[in-house]
Amino acid sequence: MSFPSSPSFASSLQGSSASHPLSPYGWDDDWAAEFAPYAGQGLLPGRVVRVDRGQCDVVTPHGTLRADTAFVVPRDPMRIVCTGDWVAVDPDGDPQFVRTLLPRRTAFVRSTSSQRSEGQVLATNVDHIAICVSLAVELDLGRVERFLALAMSSSSGDALLRDGASAADGAAQPIVVLTKADLVPDTATLSYLVQDIEAIAPGVQVLPVSSATGERLDVFAAIVAGGTSVLLGASGAGKSTLANTLLGRDVMEVQAARDVDGKGRHTTTTRNLLVLPSGGVLIDTPGLRGVGLWDAETGVGQVFSEIEELAEQCRFHDCAHESEPGCAVLAAIEDGSLSERRLDSFRKLLRENQRIVAKTDARVRSEMLREWKRRGAEGRAAMDAKRGRLR
Repeated sequence: MSFPSSPSFASSLQGSSASHPLSPYGWDDDWAAEFAPYAGQGLLPGRVVRVDRGQCDVVTPHGTLRADTAFVVPRDPMRIVCTGDWVAVDPDGDPQFVRTLLPRRTAFVRSTSSQRSEGQVLATNVDHIAICVSLAVELDLGRVERFLALAMSSSSGDALLRDGASAADGAAQPIVVLTKADLVPDTATLSYLVQDIEAIAPGVQVLPVSSATGERLDVFAAIVAGGTSVLLGASGAGKSTLANTLLGRDVMEVQAARDVDGKGRHTTTTRNLLVLPSGGVLIDTPGLRGVGLWDAETGVGQVFSEIEELAEQCRFHDCAHESEPGCAVLAAIEDGSLSERRLDSFRKLLRENQRIVAKTDARVRSEMLREWKRRGAEGRAAMDAKRGRLR
């Protein structure tokens, strides 16, 4: 199918974005400006709504087409076409091809389970990251902290290529959605669960909802109406049921979670971008078993902001909060204002992120090696001193 370029089409890109055929998918004046250099080349703007097997479904002003990604397959896996991307498509020929990716505003990235130190982009150009947590099972606070750290680091991958850019630049706004709230026996228990999450999610909205009863779905619908939102969480967290409820029809396949542990099978196997009838765009994702950090130092610092603030009061600027004298973090543990679980989670995520960064950054790798050697020397000196006292 061929979609020839025309002056009227090119000029329409300069007009009001509100009347553009792609406006329900998030098209605005800024995207029009990004696409402008390609408007006279016979290319069409479009948004990727699904990716699989080297091809993608792209919604364009002339409808949805199936496009090949062969022209934009890079060596860098962070630049692979992803659901949520805005692209320039060549509609001529069979098959049609994606010619270029427009610069991403945000990207939610996790590390892969491979040994190649690669990041995997799960969704791009999102405004809200809805972390779905099922109340049908016991809360895993550490997992929520992990998701939040990644969400708060969801800056534009393109921006991070510029000198001086930080991982917090233009990050998407996280929200914790507590699904299956109808399964909580009483309002007092629900209130305690919400408070538990709020305590580990500074500045993040925590919203209990129920697709079964409709509880607070109107609040969530109002939030996601303002842009593009992605649903993230483990299998069985109720993401697909929530998506179907917001869509007002069964679009995503739903399977029952196991009663024994509340875990579900991978109902959603691809990431799908859908337009909501109340406004906004929703990306549903497969359940995530593993959520490895990727360049999430800024996010970890934001999630554990109270520990970062305490660390500034430590006697030594390089305090590891383990046994150093004058450590304000350990003092907070002693007086009960900071929990051991919280500190352990902070240490775990920080170490994991440092290992990931060290695999790709020689300078960081060298600094970590020096730190390991320093600690090893201190440990040996302590053991030698102890042996001397025992003689």
